[in-house]
Amino acid sequence: MDTIACRNLTKQFGNFVAVSSMNFSVAEGELFGFLGPNGAGKTTTIKMMTGLLAPTQGSAEIGGFDIQVAPLEAKAAMGYIPDNPFLYEKLTGREYLHFMADLYRVALKDRERRIQDLLRLFALETKGGEMIQGYSRGMRQKISLAGALIHSPRVLFLDEPTTGLDPRGRQEMWGVIDGLVKDGTTLLLTTQYLEEADQLADDIAVIDQGTVIARGTSD
Repeated sequence: MDTIACRNLTKQFGNFVAVSSMNFSVAEGELFGFLGPNGAGKTTTIKMMTGLLAPTQGSAEIGGFDIQVAPLEAKAAMGYIPDNPFLYEKLTGREYLHFMADLYRVALKDRERRIQDLLRLFALETKGGEMIQGYSRGMRQKISLAGALIHSPRVLFLDEPTTGLDPRGRQEMWGVIDGLVKDGTTLLLTTQYLEEADQLADDIAVIDQGTVIARGTSD
């Protein structure tokens, strides 16, 4: 069963075609690597699939829901980390997760347990009471991902989640991503690093100038 499906997804800004007739699908429980240089159209494609940009043409389905026809149902099925995530600097890590739980309407009876589990997963238990403005880049990436997972989404979009991290931070993030997929999460990962896709992805698409130019395994 395909959990993500793009059909002729196209985005045009004036005369510039940023994404042209994008077609691909991702099976349930698969990690799909989306590779390409800066400006290739990766983030534009992600924004259309997550409902942040309206496509000029085509459609995208997330968890069986068309993002334009049933946006609330599609968004409830997904978590999303942009390439430059916005965080509320004056909140503690724990307060931020409570805020995200409110947005996703996580049941009160499950909320505290879920937050504690996520802080433990990302080794942030001792940092949960500290303000996010004091977090390192690696910790910011972790709390962003924890927020995206607060409602246990079926589908997760990660837009270059390891950019700017040191080698240890990247390895830690790889371990978390691998664990999520093993637990059944369908994950779309954009990256500029071939070795990252080689390490993590079941299937890979290479995009350039808004078009998929290659598709297959890393081999």
